[in-house]
Amino acid sequence: MTEKIDAPSALSSEFWRQRLLWLRPHTRSGIFFAAGTVAAFAVLFFYSVLFPEAPPLTTGQVDESIAEALASVTPAPAYSAQVYQIILPSLVYIEVETGETNEEGERGHGLGSGIVVDASGNVLTSLHVVDEAESIKIIFADGTESSASVIVEQPENDIAVVQPHQLPELIVPATLGNPNAMRVGDEAFVVGHPLGLFGSMSSGVISGFNRSFKPPDGEQRLQDLIQIDAAVNPGNSGGPLLNRQGQVVGIVTALANPTEEDVFIGIGFAVPITLAAQAAGAPPY
Repeated sequence: MTEKIDAPSALSSEFWRQRLLWLRPHTRSGIFFAAGTVAAFAVLFFYSVLFPEAPPLTTGQVDESIAEALASVTPAPAYSAQVYQIILPSLVYIEVETGETNEEGERGHGLGSGIVVDASGNVLTSLHVVDEAESIKIIFADGTESSASVIVEQPENDIAVVQPHQLPELIVPATLGNPNAMRVGDEAFVVGHPLGLFGSMSSGVISGFNRSFKPPDGEQRLQDLIQIDAAVNPGNSGGPLLNRQGQVVGIVTALANPTEEDVFIGIGFAVPITLAAQAAGAPPY
């Protein structure tokens, strides 16, 4: 006797069989995805255990790190040091003998400073340094010594141009600046030979412009001077007044003192290079 198969039951079984066949690959994909997710979390967990996150730096640690970094940086040289190195090859020492004699019969001596201003080796200085000198000796920065003669005088500005008779192998003219570009309070540097101390430097600021001054031993009042508080003493006369780029902006001419002593009290004067350089043939500017 043939067994009858219930059609609805057969259809239902076939449906669930097809359904299971469809779910099998999707279930496998879900298992793989879940396993991957678990593995990723496990890796992150073990990484955090093996390599824990560094604690945040405190303010003190940050300050200490900055201080160590700054301490390791080589500071730039001071402007004054750079200015000195720039002007030194152009600086000269001036020594003069006068016709005056002292009680012991010794001839009078004087000293001052100057700068080389052109390729011919001519030297710009203060007129009162070389005025009425019977002999003039110039010592260049490299030690070369030479006799010299005054070739130009500018009494109204206390400026003279001196020509050496023997030149060094290397001539380094100073670079001239523009005092009109400076203001009160700007840095100012003086280099010269105060009291015979070769190559001395002092620093200060520009204290004023357009000053007038009559030197105690002079007959003429000087005009349009630059006032400075950088130390100026006997022997600085004729030396350069410099800006922070090492450019010559004036020629030191005098120091003001209400007493009869030749000591510095904080007021010095320089002739603007715009006036002084004209004696050496520079055009007005």
